[in-house]
Amino acid sequence: MKYFFTIDTGTTNTRVVLFTSEYQTVGSKKVEAGVRDTAIDGNNLKIKAAVKDCLENLLRENGLTYDDIERVIASGMITSNVGLLEIPHLVVPVGLQDLAEKTKAVLLDDVCPLPIYFIPGVKNSAGPIDLRNFEAMDIMRGEEVESIAVLSRFPAQKDYLLVLPGSHTKFVSINSDGKITGCLTSINGEILDAITRHTIIADAVGREFVRPGQYDRGMVLLGFATAQKSGIGRACFSGRILNQFVLSDKQKVANYILGVALQSDITAVKNSDALKVSHETDVIVAGSGVLETAMADILNKDGYFAQVQSFRPEGDLPLSAMGCHIVAQKCNLL
Repeated sequence: MKYFFTIDTGTTNTRVVLFTSEYQTVGSKKVEAGVRDTAIDGNNLKIKAAVKDCLENLLRENGLTYDDIERVIASGMITSNVGLLEIPHLVVPVGLQDLAEKTKAVLLDDVCPLPIYFIPGVKNSAGPIDLRNFEAMDIMRGEEVESIAVLSRFPAQKDYLLVLPGSHTKFVSINSDGKITGCLTSINGEILDAITRHTIIADAVGREFVRPGQYDRGMVLLGFATAQKSGIGRACFSGRILNQFVLSDKQKVANYILGVALQSDITAVKNSDALKVSHETDVIVAGSGVLETAMADILNKDGYFAQVQSFRPEGDLPLSAMGCHIVAQKCNLL
């Protein structure tokens, strides 16, 4: 039996998954090493060591050697100038065929004795970028394969807006040909972290995010509506008012602040030049956590889009690994 690896490196973490050729998960490793370390250290030695260790540990734990491995496929920030190897972004529109054709195999023998197949990222424009059009520009590395994974589970020949929540939430527009037409990045996850831990609101929410099992749709939508009315700064302080005079339950206030933080994402999606969407665009929110649930509830409440659906990946398999597998199949690598 043959096996293959997928590698996904982000800002702070690297994850490696080992599969059989029949696409059965054998094992995975996740370590705290990402492109932020390269930016801080001035070199990519930590990422190299992380990838090498993950690969070798998975082989050893499963009684395998590199002779058993058919392919090693990588996506994400690992393909950036602060990753392992910089691969130029593709310019929208970009589909599965385009990603497959531009996947590049490179041997990095200080990381792995087999060539690593790097899948490129995507950007909204080839440029030039100036003060008149900079807001329409956006870039992604990794979310393109996640988008391919999500799209594989939905009917073709439709326009979609994919929502991939996180510390940096990505919104990806897809046309009826199945091609990425634009992406939009929001750092509201980081803003939520800052509000929760590093402002006067920290006391009102107990310095905690919404815990699993403590999600409160009504409070999230109240936060959303308050931010719509009075803006994020005022709405956040109103969370302190809630805790001082109305609610002693800090988790309820945390739900309220979550809704406040996400409000500006909806404004961005509807008004930014980075995306190509309309009222008729079907929205798919990917993931199964509190952030994903809140985003779907807010989009439904807002009512701009006619249909909002949720997509929950199977088991613990990351979307990036699913997408890498699909691209590798298109390349005839598996």
